[in-house]
Amino acid sequence: MPTERGATPKATRWIRTADELEALARRLAGSRAVALDSESDSLYHHFDKVCLVQVASEGGEAWLVDTLVVRDLGPLAPMIGDPSVCKVFHGADYDVTTMKRDFGFAFARVFDTMIAARFLGYPEIGLRSVAQRELSVSLTKDSQKDDWSHRPLSPQQEDYALADVRHLLALHERLAAKLREKGRLEWAEEECAVVAQLEPARRRQDPLAYQKVKGARRLPHAGLAVLRELFAWRERQAESLDRPAFKILGNEVLLALAEAPPKSREELGRLRTFPRRLLEQADPVLEAVHRGLACPKDALPKVPREPRPVVTEAERSRGDALKAWRNAEAARAELDPSVILPQRLIDRLVGDPPRTTDSLGRIEGLRRWRIEAYGAAIVQTLKGL
Repeated sequence: MPTERGATPKATRWIRTADELEALARRLAGSRAVALDSESDSLYHHFDKVCLVQVASEGGEAWLVDTLVVRDLGPLAPMIGDPSVCKVFHGADYDVTTMKRDFGFAFARVFDTMIAARFLGYPEIGLRSVAQRELSVSLTKDSQKDDWSHRPLSPQQEDYALADVRHLLALHERLAAKLREKGRLEWAEEECAVVAQLEPARRRQDPLAYQKVKGARRLPHAGLAVLRELFAWRERQAESLDRPAFKILGNEVLLALAEAPPKSREELGRLRTFPRRLLEQADPVLEAVHRGLACPKDALPKVPREPRPVVTEAERSRGDALKAWRNAEAARAELDPSVILPQRLIDRLVGDPPRTTDSLGRIEGLRRWRIEAYGAAIVQTLKGL
């Protein structure tokens, strides 16, 4: 096993009461860094929630906070929001947004070892790959898709949950040192700061969500009305059963029903894509289809057609020049080209190209580190095009 500080916890403790959580907060006071992770139940429940928070300290201790019984994590909030304490995650965005939603946290100073691995040019940036590469540690995915809302957890599940944090502090030290050597530590820290400021995850219903079903745009207006009604029925079912919508009926089945709306139970039963287990619920499905077909013409839904952006020859030339420069720089730096300059930023740069490095600051998402490291080259590449 690795010997780096924080790599192997000395003990595993469950936190299941408010008093135990208060004691944990006191234990972590004064820490320079804390490893964090969480497990949720989005694969099993419509109203997903954080079911478990894993914590590992610099001293090698580890805790499993049972957030099914301790929902108020307020005692940890000062540490979470303290910029003097580095909160280390791997793939932080989902954890940060769901923990903000469920516990009201405000994060300061996050370090994401996945982002760090990306800025080091690693071809595989999952925790298993990075831990194996840096620490010669083999991790398992055996419990990755488990239902974390079930109790008690098995010893295997406990081990899996702890493995997600037990090596993070050692990884943080090693990856930060390598980034510092390459002059990229500030790059990664700026990207991590953006993750810390992400908005909390939301549970708001989107009345136009049915239009995002793949293939919806090719449906006639009447078919789109059927899809809307079927989508609404599925959402009601998901809410009443507290099951993920995709486990009620998949999007591809909704689309098939909207493309060829069945008029009877027999027609529905002949559809190969319709699950046999749902035939007993044929009536509400058919009612949803009939409501869609009965929608008046003047009330039929329409997917707004977004006009395709007109790309001028000058913009195309600028884009090609930026891609050529980016790809060459990425090869030199041994980084994925999207780290240097993703396509979305190229699109923003070519329309009204900045003529000075100072004017690069108006490009949304360009980040300070890109301007400092590559701003002059970007301006020079666009010059005269």
